[in-house]
Amino acid sequence: MPKTTKDDRLLLGGHVNGGVKGSVSKAEEIGAQVMQIFLGSPQSWADAAPLDKDVDLFVAQVADKKLGPVFVHGNYLVNLASNDKTNLEKSIYKLRHTLFLADRIRAQAVIFHPGAAGQTPKPDALKKVVASLKEVLKGYKGNCKLALEVCAGAGTTIGDRFSDLSTIIDAMKGDERLAVCLDTCHLFAAGYDVSSASGLKATLAEFEAEVGFDRLIAIHANDSKTPLGAKKDRHENIGKGCIGEDGFRRMLQHKALRGVPWILEVPGFSGNGPDRENLDILRLLAS
Repeated sequence: MPKTTKDDRLLLGGHVNGGVKGSVSKAEEIGAQVMQIFLGSPQSWADAAPLDKDVDLFVAQVADKKLGPVFVHGNYLVNLASNDKTNLEKSIYKLRHTLFLADRIRAQAVIFHPGAAGQTPKPDALKKVVASLKEVLKGYKGNCKLALEVCAGAGTTIGDRFSDLSTIIDAMKGDERLAVCLDTCHLFAAGYDVSSASGLKATLAEFEAEVGFDRLIAIHANDSKTPLGAKKDRHENIGKGCIGEDGFRRMLQHKALRGVPWILEVPGFSGNGPDRENLDILRLLAS
C-alpha cells in the first residue's frame, strides 16, 4: 500500500461552467462538494478580468455553501514547450495571469496541460517547460499551486508518462508550488491499466516511485470511450466506458486515492457535462 498523509474523507465534485459569477449555484445543483472552473474562455488568449465585488462574492459563497477545495483549469492554448516564440510568450503570460487570479479566488490549484514537444526532442522540450515554469512562478508567493496534469499521449504531448512529471519537478528542485493531477481517462489512454487490480497496483507503484503521493492534489474522474493505450482523450460517463465500474470502485476505495478530491469532467447523461447522476455513481462505488 503506497504511503499517504491524506485522510480518507470522500470529496466528490465536477467541472462547472459560469466562472466566478455562476459556478457556485451550478455546483449546488449537481450536489458537488468540490468544484473546478474556468477563468474566462479556455480557448482564447483574452484575459479574464472579474470585478473585485464578484471575486469577493464568489469567495463568500464558496465558504457559505461549504464547497471546496476550488480548482481552476488552465487555458487549453497554453504550451510551455512551444517552438513558436510568440506562442511561448503568450503561454507563459497566460498561465501566470491565471495563477495570480486563481490565488485571488482562493483556489487550491491551477490544473494545466504542460504542452507538446512538436518537432523538438522530448528531453529538450522538457527543459523548455522547466524554463517556462520558472518564468511563470518568478516572484509568486501565493497559496494556489500549479498542478501538472497527466495527459493521454496524443501526438507529442508532454506528461503521458510519470517520468515526464518527475523530470520537471526534479529540475525545479522540488518546488513546493508544483503539484500533480491524475486523470483516469488520460491514464488509461496513455497505457496505464487502471481498470484492473494488477494494473492499478502497478500504476500506483510507479507513480509513488516517480512522483510521490504528496504531490497528488486532485483526480479528474472520467471513464474512457477508447481502449487501453489508444492515446485518445475521449471522456465517457462513469462505468459506461472501457475502465468500467469495477475499475472506479477499486480506485475510489484505494487508501492512497480516496482522500484526494475527485472532479468529474464527463459528458453527462443528458449531454450537459458533469451531473448528479455521475456523482451518485461515484458515491455508490466508493461505499
